[in-house]
Amino acid sequence: MLRQPTTKPLQFCDGDTLLKRAFVASVFCLAFVRSAIAADFSGPVVSVLDGDTIEVLHNQHPERIRLHGIDCPEKGQAYGTKAKQATSALVFGKEVTLQTYGTDKYKRTLADVFLPDGTNVNHELVKEGWCWWYRKYAPDNVELERLEQEAKDDKKGLWADPEPVPPWEWRKK
Repeated sequence: MLRQPTTKPLQFCDGDTLLKRAFVASVFCLAFVRSAIAADFSGPVVSVLDGDTIEVLHNQHPERIRLHGIDCPEKGQAYGTKAKQATSALVFGKEVTLQTYGTDKYKRTLADVFLPDGTNVNHELVKEGWCWWYRKYAPDNVELERLEQEAKDDKKGLWADPEPVPPWEWRKK
């Protein structure tokens, strides 16, 4: 004898259940997107290449990091050595945490660098006058703007020079 298939009427979720499921799905998606965009990590600084470029050990390999939103004098440029020394004093051999912003055209990871006590190294270098706020790549960063102006007003670091040359102009020469 053949059995008749039983069919159940379709059941729809009530509004509250549907909203809860949508909320859970959106939280999951946001968490996934956040982790994909800002692949933050921590590690020890194993090298300081210049004032705004360091290497941080990540998955047992050094990863080149370009400090986001700032531009330090180049090697061979006035204050280039002092900017590198300032960066080294702040981070070399220390554990740092990175808030990343993708990569630049040289495939360096762009990041804000934080010390264990919460100090933002990018901000500290601008505050002490060892680099410029890089308006081209962080045009809306009002904190870097403020810190640069204070360093200028106080003639700190490279701002002691009456006419410091920004690295983006120096590189054109």
